[in-house]
Amino acid sequence: MSAFHSHGRGHLDGPVVIFGTGLLGASIGLGLRGRGVPVYLSDPSPTNQAVAVDIGAGRPLDELEPDGGPRLVVVAAPPDVTADVVERALGEYPGAVVVDIASVKAGIQAELRSRGVDMSRYVGTHPMAGREKSGPVAARGELFTSMPWVICPAEESSAEAVQTARSLAGDLGAFVTQFTAEEHDEAVALVSHLPQIMSSLLASRLQGTPLHALSLAGNGLRDTTRIAASDPTLWVQILGGNAGRIVEILHGVREDLNRLIGTLEDPLAPGARLDLAQLISEGNAGQARIPGKHGGPPQAYSWLTVLVDDKPGQIARLLTEIGEIGVNVEDLRLDHSSGQNVGMVELSVLPNKHDLLVEALSDRGWRVLQ
Repeated sequence: MSAFHSHGRGHLDGPVVIFGTGLLGASIGLGLRGRGVPVYLSDPSPTNQAVAVDIGAGRPLDELEPDGGPRLVVVAAPPDVTADVVERALGEYPGAVVVDIASVKAGIQAELRSRGVDMSRYVGTHPMAGREKSGPVAARGELFTSMPWVICPAEESSAEAVQTARSLAGDLGAFVTQFTAEEHDEAVALVSHLPQIMSSLLASRLQGTPLHALSLAGNGLRDTTRIAASDPTLWVQILGGNAGRIVEILHGVREDLNRLIGTLEDPLAPGARLDLAQLISEGNAGQARIPGKHGGPPQAYSWLTVLVDDKPGQIARLLTEIGEIGVNVEDLRLDHSSGQNVGMVELSVLPNKHDLLVEALSDRGWRVLQ
């Protein structure tokens, strides 16, 4: 992996052609158009393309002047057809750099190489951004702001092509980093694909659950099942494209599950409680390694909960008063109390600011739980 990290800003020139007008393709179009770059769109779905044009993500590709060949082609197609679209784009636009944004990289790179494609103008990339919603109607020009965007050049990729890919990501406000295709696929198998699988498996257990039982659900269940709402068609392709690396990780998960099942089958056996404590502690250790704010080292924060009336303006007033007190909120979560017309605002602050904030909010009449 490259040690070079940057925002990769490079003032990308146009025109840019985008093949694929789903969430990511349309968001790229909106972001580039907002920076004055001419963008042209193409999608196998006339409806998706029309919606992307209507929201201002670009103009239809057939309006591109014959002599106005693009400087850059972005392939935002589904993973299972990405290699086909990249190969076609390299042939149709001999003066353009071609990048793809598929979420798996090594297989696409190997497929292109096996076809004998000239890969000097090709760079694989992956913006690590998205939403649970899909399609161009969910697109946002700011979707990539401060999000990781991985550049995965092939050995054959030219320096100019790599810089163009960096400029695309940087101009959209992303944090640019560089991996090999293999490093990328190994990393996302753990930090992206496994969470999706575990979230979906957990959420699937809720299908036959009585509603009165689900009424007890709190933020823990909501947090761990949020991404289970993702698009099944897309994830079939992602998981299939990175299956070997995912299976290796799942073997380890299976060992942990078997260990847990064995312990819980006889929770009073000698050593059982220690094994359970170790399992939770191992989770603590892993969670503590996740980078903290702005990608910096992990940092422990203190949490407090403030009860607010469930009516307009309360959260805005709370945050305004916290600003007046002079405390920075590091994280914020919202929940509602079952059976009561109040909301619960969970606030994360630096430990040395915790007592100050509790006292100051209490003095101002807020109901604070610690």
